[in-house]
Amino acid sequence: MNKTVKKIWNGITTVLVAAVVLLAVLLVGVRLAGLQVYTILSGSMEPTYPVGSLIYVKKIDPADLQVGDPATFVLNEELVVATHRVVDIDTENQCFYTKGDANDAPDASPVHFNNLLGKPVFSIPYLGYVANYIQTPPGMYIAIAAGGVLLLLVFLPDLFDDDKKKRRKAHTRACGGRNE
Repeated sequence: MNKTVKKIWNGITTVLVAAVVLLAVLLVGVRLAGLQVYTILSGSMEPTYPVGSLIYVKKIDPADLQVGDPATFVLNEELVVATHRVVDIDTENQCFYTKGDANDAPDASPVHFNNLLGKPVFSIPYLGYVANYIQTPPGMYIAIAAGGVLLLLVFLPDLFDDDKKKRRKAHTRACGGRNE
């Protein structure tokens, strides 16, 4: 590989590796900072959190929750997770009432303090689609294959350089130590 092609190749693979590392940090690495990651699947919180957004939720004490805060919580026995805005808090019964920003009426059932997962601290639009896709079998296979291809792309120039060096060495030996 000539030097210009190798520089371009290295630039492209560096950008690809950086993108993969950034995606891994955004999807998994944030857990080290105490954040949980959830995907917005419905339009009930639009425009604050559009469908397909990835939200990052920080665990908080229910006592720190205030009216007007968005809250992420377990909605029902099927462990469905929702994010809606707090519209009222009943500290005596340890529950709060919620409403989606795009909904006309408050949610029918109160949410017990024990079901609170946390408060969203930021979101990234559209990244939730990627996160959901790579959690399904076809997406997982594609992600693993893409990782393998990326590794191959990173090490491919070295493979070609080794072959070239071996040929040069063999040619030098065949010519009696002279390099022609």
